[in-house]
Amino acid sequence: MPATPDSVSPEQPSGQPDEQPSGQPDGLPTGPPAEGGLGTWPAPVRRPTGRDVARLAGVSQATVSLVFSGAEAGRRVSEATRQRVREAARSLGYRPQAAGRQLRLGRSGMVLLAVPNLQGPFFGRVLEGVHQEAGRNGLAVVVSSGWGSATLADAATAGRFDGLLICSPDDSQLGELPPETPAVFLDADPDTDRSRPTVELDVAGGMRAAVEHLAALGHRRIGRLRSTHAAHTFRVRQAAFERAVRELGLDVVEFGVSLNEGHRAARTVAGQLLARADRPRAVICDDDVVASGVYQAAAELGLRVPQDLSVVGMDNVAVAALLAPPLTTVDLPGEELGRAGAAALAGLLRGERVAPVAPLATSLVLRSSTASA
Repeated sequence: MPATPDSVSPEQPSGQPDEQPSGQPDGLPTGPPAEGGLGTWPAPVRRPTGRDVARLAGVSQATVSLVFSGAEAGRRVSEATRQRVREAARSLGYRPQAAGRQLRLGRSGMVLLAVPNLQGPFFGRVLEGVHQEAGRNGLAVVVSSGWGSATLADAATAGRFDGLLICSPDDSQLGELPPETPAVFLDADPDTDRSRPTVELDVAGGMRAAVEHLAALGHRRIGRLRSTHAAHTFRVRQAAFERAVRELGLDVVEFGVSLNEGHRAARTVAGQLLARADRPRAVICDDDVVASGVYQAAAELGLRVPQDLSVVGMDNVAVAALLAPPLTTVDLPGEELGRAGAAALAGLLRGERVAPVAPLATSLVLRSSTASA
């Protein structure tokens, strides 16, 4: 009777010689599994274990555990034995499981990145940087949005996450976290919690550069589509905008827009701004998605960018370079923000004193969406 995947055994069939290759642990498959019948899956391949490595290297399983448990414990094993164990592990394709070590340390190996809006493209840039640095420190990243302070505190104290990265927090997320919770704030008010690291962006400098660019082009009346969200980063942008237009003596027409409602909401509000009899010939937006809504509203009204309307965004996400014409925008280095935050959190988890991080520089990226008034 032919074997099926349910009846496959790791042992050699009766009457056939054991042709297990030298150095291959008992029970590990020596080739691809036999194909199953229609509607069945091949038997799963068993992963090599520390016991297999110990057998091949000629040492105890405890010695294998010491070699892979960390630099300090590994020094109790001679260099020759460590090399023999590691060579055996390489030949078998063995990878030590982190779960056991993390359990002994009372850690999960995971950190939470909390962002205001998972659909916001800027946060994709931040996540990329967090992933890069977390991976270098042996940490996995879970990302989520809509977390209030109480939920964040619960996630940290329940042992699900070793630490928190809280990006562009709004007021609902700024409740007190337990003092023992490792946490780093990104793009946030440094006065949020002086006992924890904060990595800032120089959004004020970026906003001032945007206003000065339009003023240098001769624009004296500036439209502004600002975020309605209660986050520190948007308060700083607004304050910098107001200060710059006041010092330069510019007139302003301003509308609020919800960034979480995305392109459609931005198009609607931009249409209201541009339909005014005294519409401005230049607009500054709080992010590039809002700027894309301005482009669409302008097209619907028969206005051309930049001949009839200059547009400046903020963030420098991928869509900025894909718009027609490409968007002039303030580059906020999201990847650098994520890397710096993850590095600070990894330092906290190692018990280190984390030095303050200087605000990350922003820059105005000049493209084709602005022209002389």
